[in-house]
Amino acid sequence: MDSKQNKYIMKTLFHSGMLGCALLIISACMPQVNLPGKQIMEPKIGTDHFISTDGVILPLRIWLPKDTPVKAVIIALHGFNDYSNAFATTGEYLNRHGIACYAYDQRGFGRAPGRGLWSGSTAYTDDLTTFAREIRTRHCGLPLYVLGESMGGAVTIAAMTGMNPPDVDGVILVAPAVWGRQTMPWYQRWLLAVSSHTVPRMELTGKGLKISPSDNREMLRALGRDPLIIKSTRIDTLFGLTNLMDEALSRAEKLHLPVLVQYGRHDQVIPQQPMLQMLAKQPATSRTAFYEHGYHMLLRDLQAEKPLADIAAWITDHSTRLPYGSDTW
Repeated sequence: MDSKQNKYIMKTLFHSGMLGCALLIISACMPQVNLPGKQIMEPKIGTDHFISTDGVILPLRIWLPKDTPVKAVIIALHGFNDYSNAFATTGEYLNRHGIACYAYDQRGFGRAPGRGLWSGSTAYTDDLTTFAREIRTRHCGLPLYVLGESMGGAVTIAAMTGMNPPDVDGVILVAPAVWGRQTMPWYQRWLLAVSSHTVPRMELTGKGLKISPSDNREMLRALGRDPLIIKSTRIDTLFGLTNLMDEALSRAEKLHLPVLVQYGRHDQVIPQQPMLQMLAKQPATSRTAFYEHGYHMLLRDLQAEKPLADIAAWITDHSTRLPYGSDTW
């Protein structure tokens, strides 16, 4: 082998090695998705947990009316970095109106496995469809609704417009997370794209943004002390959430069943532009309730009883005039 051939081989090996290293670096920096496992069992609902088809155990909270018969059932999906305890006061209020409420910790949140990791839109929507099927069996013949708050609203939209939608009679979207990329400034899209593929494991806290999710200061302080509330978020988890919000915004017009959308004028988490864009595409079966003094956490604000009363009234009669929420902005 002459020196010329030797140099060629060495050069080829060098570039191949560099390419391999580059691929390793890129793959190491790809956004992580904590995908569910294969289906290995029939789903089960216990007194305090829901076991999905891949065997993952999701903590569950149940609020059942004690003094009145159950007239309807709600499956409540919590928001981003939150967990099922978000619906403690909601469940108690609904119980007084004969409405049962079930809420589970979604994958990666609360006490669910994979804390802080994103599991992919399909995992969240499949869990909802599976859970709704089990609740249908448990409460056969009763009206069944999904209440999705913030991220839970985006999961609800994606599930209801997907290939395997939950068998429910209607949905309630409370400040749904529909802040898709098409409504974000270019620099936010660019920054998310770059950071999610370079420093996906970096965690952000949101401190300094000066965002008030609610006017209920006592409740917010309690959340700050709650160890199950996620305080810092991985960039790749934000990337996954944004993908979900893209789906929700683009597919919201395909919701062809009774829908109640609730949104507060002081919502500083989900901007007005994507919300109004989503509402402009809603079918005739959709009802909108705006709240002049409402924030993002409508069901935990100081005036939470107003949107809760509207939910109870809407479940009783979809065509009734809502007691508090305005249908015009």
